[in-house]
Amino acid sequence: MSSNVYDYLEGGCACGAVRYVVTASPLIVHCCHCHWCQHETGSAFVINAVIENMHIHLIKGLVTVIDTPSLSGKGQKIVRCPKCQIALWSHYSGSSKLTFLRVGTLDYPEYMPPDIHIYTESKQPWVTLPEDAITRPQFYDPDTVTFQ
Repeated sequence: MSSNVYDYLEGGCACGAVRYVVTASPLIVHCCHCHWCQHETGSAFVINAVIENMHIHLIKGLVTVIDTPSLSGKGQKIVRCPKCQIALWSHYSGSSKLTFLRVGTLDYPEYMPPDIHIYTESKQPWVTLPEDAITRPQFYDPDTVTFQ
């Protein structure tokens, strides 16, 4: 379980056409530094809150689902606003019950800092992590990661 404990947070896209609510704490919040996420986002990393599907609800607007390739080769479905095209969350083929929410789309993303940094072997050298950060060179085994 993530160290981030909340039972109600809202977020949405940049243009305001899509709004959602999260009604449970994330299982984990990870900051992914893989080259695939860097390429997809145009940034050095992406921060995803892994949340069970039943705890994310659209409260305004409709979304577009785009099938895209993924590092695993199994693909992912990226949920976007049809107007501004902001990526709100993803569903990866191997995790049909989980949503990977883009933390930056929350109204208060500072409420969900990363629990773990993954794929740090491909982290950009100019990205500095906190000394106490939990890191993994690639992905992690969910059964072996614990939080305070």
